[in-house]
Amino acid sequence: MIIVVLRTLILYTLVIVALRLMGKREIGQLQPFELVVILMISELAAVPSENVGIPLLSGIIPILVLLAASLTLAWISLKSPKARDIICGRPSILIERGQIIEEEMKKNCYNLTDLLEELRLKNVPNIADVEFAILENNGQLSVIPKATKRPAIPEDFNIAPKYEGLPQTVIMDGMLLKKNLEKSGQTLPWLKNELKKQKTKIEDVLLASLDSSNTLYLQVKQSRKPELK
Repeated sequence: MIIVVLRTLILYTLVIVALRLMGKREIGQLQPFELVVILMISELAAVPSENVGIPLLSGIIPILVLLAASLTLAWISLKSPKARDIICGRPSILIERGQIIEEEMKKNCYNLTDLLEELRLKNVPNIADVEFAILENNGQLSVIPKATKRPAIPEDFNIAPKYEGLPQTVIMDGMLLKKNLEKSGQTLPWLKNELKKQKTKIEDVLLASLDSSNTLYLQVKQSRKPELK
């Protein structure tokens, strides 16, 4: 029993490492060859973990070979545009200036029902409002509305909004994140002073973050909030 547990943990760790080396992407964002590799790796890992009679190396070696092949293809597609087109394919334009491209629909085995459903999910129910609809290599549909149908942005009104950087979380579950506090440009005495104004302490804070305008968002732990009488 212990041997089965150890074999399973070893294969599990190997699969996790392999997936991390392949990059941080969701299943829906994977290229076809990456999805095939993941499916094969999971199958190869399952067999040795279920059958103790199969040598552990019979599962490890094929997984490493698939990982090496996947990383090689990813490197080749990164360096060569032509190879990338062969390995990953090219995006297909399904709608151009409000007109459905039937040839591309047939080529990609994409029916009208799926197209209309995807447009509704993108909050574009009317095909006439679509400038371009592009079927990406990962199977997702990118929809670009016509200029007259897209939401207004500050640039349309010649407005230049202030820069908004990424908020820095400075306290999480009562723990001070010193590096994030340094990145925000503030000091610990300043933070303690702000917490003092709110009549709270670092250990009582569930979450605190600072935005680019040095505005402090603060939420106290539920257990630390004063009870209403």
